[in-house]
Amino acid sequence: MSATTTARPVTAEETGRRIEEVLDRLTALGNPAAVTAAEELVRSLMDFYGSGLARTLHLLSAAPGEPLPRLLGDELVASLLVLHDLHPEDRDTRIRRALDSVRDHDLDVVAFDEDSGTLTLRAGTSAGCGCGSGAGAGEAARAALLCFAPEVTAVEVEQAPTLLQIGPASTGAR
Repeated sequence: MSATTTARPVTAEETGRRIEEVLDRLTALGNPAAVTAAEELVRSLMDFYGSGLARTLHLLSAAPGEPLPRLLGDELVASLLVLHDLHPEDRDTRIRRALDSVRDHDLDVVAFDEDSGTLTLRAGTSAGCGCGSGAGAGEAARAALLCFAPEVTAVEVEQAPTLLQIGPASTGAR
């Protein structure tokens, strides 16, 4: 959460002026495609932050009680907090939160490699029987982790050991 203590306050007026200056410099270069792309980038960022602010206001006014859990549990708000190093939870807690959001998959953390950003998960026994039924677990985990823990750049899912199913012997087999 260093951004709150080290960043200097920026006003909307300063930001608007800086954006206009950059767009003017791009226009002066004479590349209309670059100007169009830059304007689209600014619009996309404005939409993203506008949605985040609207969602934050909605969550703050939604229900009585402590608002912080609602804010931290929301994918859009959480992703903005992580993006700006403002999220109060550590990486491991955010990973658990992301995996909790994909409840239909039984996933356990095996390891996280900080150098590569690879998170290794094990699909539990309810996620599959070794027959491939837990195949969507990795994709579900990746999607959730993108919002809550973007430092996870790759996800590997190991299947739980396959249990051999032994049924009753037929009467003719001995």
